[in-house]
Amino acid sequence: MGSGYFSNAGVFLIDSLFGLYICAVLLRLLFQVVRADFYNPLCQAIVTVTNPVLRPLRRYIPALLTIDTASVVLILGLQLINTYLVALMVGVSPNPGGLLVVAIAEVAHKTVWIFMGAVIVQIVLSWVAPGGYNPVIGVINALSEPLLRPARRLLPPLGGLDFSAMVVVIALNLLLMLAVAPLRDVGYSLL
Repeated sequence: MGSGYFSNAGVFLIDSLFGLYICAVLLRLLFQVVRADFYNPLCQAIVTVTNPVLRPLRRYIPALLTIDTASVVLILGLQLINTYLVALMVGVSPNPGGLLVVAIAEVAHKTVWIFMGAVIVQIVLSWVAPGGYNPVIGVINALSEPLLRPARRLLPPLGGLDFSAMVVVIALNLLLMLAVAPLRDVGYSLL
């Protein structure tokens, strides 16, 4: 009866440790995609944390156009290991196809949450410190602007209020519900 507690604690530790590093590598990849300022202290911290693993990988895995393929491979590899270890902790002998689908769904889930978090933080910062600048605000703006710009064209400010962030958060939640969750369910059914 007590083994459930230990397996739950093990799953929590595995998900937390792998999740933090996966998010760091994913942020680095997203910062490259949105062309964030890499001289920013937050970006420098993420580069420092991810360089020991990414630098050797880049020797063997070349970039594909503007996408850092080594980062993509590392993210998927770490998520595959995470999913495999969690499956073992709960007593499931995982199928490789199911592992891959679940890993892709989990990476997509983390990516959507990073963008959603950036938009929500930008909303809060617009209330607390409108027009202010901080290095973190620059990174948040770089992450959220590619999503907010099309939403602003779709729904221009009404009476001085910008509802584009709300549209983006709703769209990202729908993406989680209609694309990521079904993909995750398919993956778990294949395990």
